[in-house]
Amino acid sequence: WTTPAKSQSPRFPLLTMADLNDQQRPIGERIMKFSRAGIGGPYHIMLRSPEGATRMLDLLDYLRFHSSVPVRLNEFAIMIQGRLWRSQMEWWGHYPLALKAGVSPDVLADLKANRRPAGMKPDEAAVYDFCMELYTTHKVSDPTYARIKQYLNDQQIVDLTTVSGTYVAVASLLAMAEQGVPPGQPVSFGPNDP
Repeated sequence: WTTPAKSQSPRFPLLTMADLNDQQRPIGERIMKFSRAGIGGPYHIMLRSPEGATRMLDLLDYLRFHSSVPVRLNEFAIMIQGRLWRSQMEWWGHYPLALKAGVSPDVLADLKANRRPAGMKPDEAAVYDFCMELYTTHKVSDPTYARIKQYLNDQQIVDLTTVSGTYVAVASLLAMAEQGVPPGQPVSFGPNDP
C-alpha cells in the first residue's frame, strides 16, 4: 500500500487472512465478501479492534447498502468527505461506486480539484452545500437546512449526516495509519493537487 508516509515503517503492517486470530478471522471473512480492497484499506486497521470493527461494519453495512438516502447522493456525500480529508483510499474506493450510482464524472472532477462542482443536479447541490457547511463550519444555517428539506425527509437527513460523519471516522483512521491506495494503483491526490 503506497502512501506519502512520514514514518519509516508502516504504523499498521498490512494483515493477511493467515495473520488473523480467532476473533479477527470471521470479521476478515465478512469483509472479503464485499471489499474491493480485501482486508486492506481501513479494514486491516479496524481489525486491530475486533469488537469495534464488528460494530463499525454493522453501521457501514446499513449506511452503504440499506440507507434511506438515494445511492447517488449517499456516494456523493462519501466523496465530499474523501475530498475534504484528501483521503487517498476513500477517493480510490468510492470513485467507481459514485460513477456507477450516477454522479457525473465532471462533478467528481470539479470536486477533486477542490472546486464547487458546476454541473451538479439540484439535489446534489443541496447535499454538497449541506455537507460542506456542516463539516467546515460545524453548523447548518436555516437556508441550507431548508434547501436539503426540499429533497430529503427527516430520516434521510439523519442518514446523510451519519454517513458523512462515519466517513470522517474512516478518513481519520486512514490518516492516522498513513494508509494509501493498493500497490500499483495511482494516488488519488498528488502533493501539488489543491
